[in-house]
Amino acid sequence: MTQASTLRKLRYRFIPDHVIGEILSKKWIDNAIPFLVLLAVVAVFGSLLPNFFTASNFSTMSRELGEFALICLAMMVVIVVGGIDLSVGSNFALGNFTALALLNLAQWPLWAAVIGAVLVCGAVGLINGLLIGYLRLRAFLTTLVTLIIVRAIVDMLLLKYVQAMSMSFFSDPTWDLIGMGEVLGMPFSFVLLMVVALIGHLLITRTRPGWRAMAVGGSRRSAHNIGLPVRAIVCSAYTISGLLCGLAGVLYAARLSGAGSDTGMGLEIMALTAAIIGGNSLGGGRGSVVKALIGAVIVFTLTNGVLRLGLNSGSGPMVLGLTLLLAVFIDVRWLKNRDKLLNKVYVSPTLMELPQPRSTADGPLALNDRLAEVEIIGLGQVESPEDVILDEQDRLYCGTRHGDIVRFLPPNYTEHEVFAHIGGSPLGMTFDREHNLLVCVGGMGLYKVSPQGAVSKMTDETNRSKLSVVDDSRLRLADDCDIAPDGKVYFSEATVRYEMHDWPVDALESRGNGRIICHDPATGKTNTAVRKLVFPNGVCTAQDGQSMLFAESWACRISRLWISGPKAGQVEVVVDRLPGYPDNINRASDGSYWCAIMGMRSPALDVALRMPGFRKRMSRRIAFDQWLYPNLNIGCVIRFNDQGEVLESLWDQGAKNHPMITSMREHKGWLYLGGITNNRIGRIRLPNADPHWTAWSDYWGKQA
Repeated sequence: MTQASTLRKLRYRFIPDHVIGEILSKKWIDNAIPFLVLLAVVAVFGSLLPNFFTASNFSTMSRELGEFALICLAMMVVIVVGGIDLSVGSNFALGNFTALALLNLAQWPLWAAVIGAVLVCGAVGLINGLLIGYLRLRAFLTTLVTLIIVRAIVDMLLLKYVQAMSMSFFSDPTWDLIGMGEVLGMPFSFVLLMVVALIGHLLITRTRPGWRAMAVGGSRRSAHNIGLPVRAIVCSAYTISGLLCGLAGVLYAARLSGAGSDTGMGLEIMALTAAIIGGNSLGGGRGSVVKALIGAVIVFTLTNGVLRLGLNSGSGPMVLGLTLLLAVFIDVRWLKNRDKLLNKVYVSPTLMELPQPRSTADGPLALNDRLAEVEIIGLGQVESPEDVILDEQDRLYCGTRHGDIVRFLPPNYTEHEVFAHIGGSPLGMTFDREHNLLVCVGGMGLYKVSPQGAVSKMTDETNRSKLSVVDDSRLRLADDCDIAPDGKVYFSEATVRYEMHDWPVDALESRGNGRIICHDPATGKTNTAVRKLVFPNGVCTAQDGQSMLFAESWACRISRLWISGPKAGQVEVVVDRLPGYPDNINRASDGSYWCAIMGMRSPALDVALRMPGFRKRMSRRIAFDQWLYPNLNIGCVIRFNDQGEVLESLWDQGAKNHPMITSMREHKGWLYLGGITNNRIGRIRLPNADPHWTAWSDYWGKQA
């Protein structure tokens, strides 16, 4: 082996090319640019201003930031649903005046005054929500009018009551704590901001109202078409915005205990700038609390820094305007080019050197036409029956691309019925000892169907890898399963990077994106047993009950995972150098195993697998439907034993009866065939098989 070849192997083994694409695909990458801007702003003003990094300066800034950031959150909430609120500044001034008036003039108790001020501002938000959400007025014009009207009301109230308010003074320890006090060494307003921000983050990212708000902002028409209460959601967003403005006004009143005609003046522009520069999209449907907070810190540092530098009065607005222009430019350009960049770098092929395949000219893998005698079941009545299975009553089950589990009735299998509807793409199946049907569903996880057809979820997530950039906790492509003697369910997840509709792209990468997962129904816990497998597919409990056999399709091999005994946790290769891509594995009546070969290796792809640079260029420069993919048109079925010896093979060279085979089940002397690209199920008589053998009795009959 040459030095260049060795270095090439090391390069593709240790340099994770896919990390760049994974990072770009994450939602939090939107925060990267604002965060870099934040660091730059802090660095610049930290070097220009003396005592910028002192504790006293941070305390003062964080106290004022608590008030301003609440206004930014108010703006973010309406932006998420696709709106805008220009009245936040005047509503903030109204909240400040109301709190002081209720305390100093009306002599309300503190708790009542705080609630009253917040509710008054919430009422302004509710008016905006009713006009924009239910009457469908334009948000920009409506909130502009609200800004003018509320500002006029505040000015008129100030003219009438400002003198009386200045003559009185409200004194209370709690009021002093709100205005100038500290909690755990931090200003009260900042602590309150963190609490509100945490609640807001959980509501937006973890609850149904937050998801619905995002959906409405993404496309109101689509949200309406799927039955979401769009008007109520929009109205609620503006009401929440008003409540947050009222809360900020109370904090401001507690800190300064004064009101003026310039209170909140220009605050709407600052809040809008902060929301946008933080990464919240003006178009709606894309935003977060973190983005709003980052933007708030940037704008707050900019405006305060300009004032402390002693620049002329026009410098602040000019800096703010230029910042807003830059934020909008970045937002538009990033949205336009991010997907283009992601499409170019996400697919990340690696070096894959397959050994020479076993010969199909002679021996047990010799080409033949044994599958030419296949009987066809359900022609045109099912689509994409990836796996097939039979119960003790000889009823035949398969999944379809419509998310149904279809059951064919014996003895002729001419009649069929929808046994259950799961959704997604039902793939590999197995029966437990209670006759429940366990189904791997692409894009959904592992599900259970009772004998009566009731569907329940078993698991749709597993433990996340600690050092992985990929969020691999969610199950993307669970595709085959089997049950160990102790009742634990082992199933394969072919890839953690690609969804059901583009799983063949994983072959172009041939990277270890797959894993074997174990779910324990007794405890409800799910954990990953083996990682970094090359498209693991079929899973079958070995005859010894101490190991699981699984296929790695793109690696063209079958391996064994020891699940108990002295070798527990170890993985060893059983059959390698297969001429095609192995899929589902199931037991045979004589103690051996059947394995479906879903497609045959081609010399062109084998060569391309040793050229990751070529495959990367192909994915960037050629249309998706012209990429080099595995040949999945012609397949076969093989039978092998525990020693890794291939005993026989069944071919359909003309690809007429069963052009693609992804699964097979032996049952009472017959072999039943399924294929994910087929519109039929096949079966063929096995002359030397046990005519009484069934898989369920082989697994559970001995223990019954």
